[in-house]
Amino acid sequence: MKCFYTIIICLICSGARAQVKLLSLEEFDRRLAEGKDTTFVVNFWATWCAPCVAELPHFEKLQAESNTSPLKVILISVDSKSKLKQLVDPFVKKHGIKSEVFLFEETDQQKFIDHVDKNWSGSVPATLVVNTAASRRALYEREFSYEELKSLK
Repeated sequence: MKCFYTIIICLICSGARAQVKLLSLEEFDRRLAEGKDTTFVVNFWATWCAPCVAELPHFEKLQAESNTSPLKVILISVDSKSKLKQLVDPFVKKHGIKSEVFLFEETDQQKFIDHVDKNWSGSVPATLVVNTAASRRALYEREFSYEELKSLK
């Protein structure tokens, strides 16, 4: 019986936070293209950005409350790839983030900025809303309240 409880606790703990994964630009494109009727809300943030950190709970709440609609929140850290293990992973764990969290493999920041949206200045926080079926793609370079995020769906 002790083993059973240990397994349950491990399963609960492993699902308690997101695992930060590296993401190529091609994987990013494929991911958005495959979700035909899904609205993707992609937030670009950084551990050192106070407005980014302040709005992360809003994205978590949006994902948690979107059970009835095809919506997917993806968080992409713009922290340096070299900071993944020492800074981004511990940040995600400390804040209990459950949404999918990525960091671009691409080390040339201007390359991924232009790839995401030619009009993106590279400032954070930034949020990209994509729905392939509705031919919708919009980038917002600003902080959002929860109510504002809900209206983006």
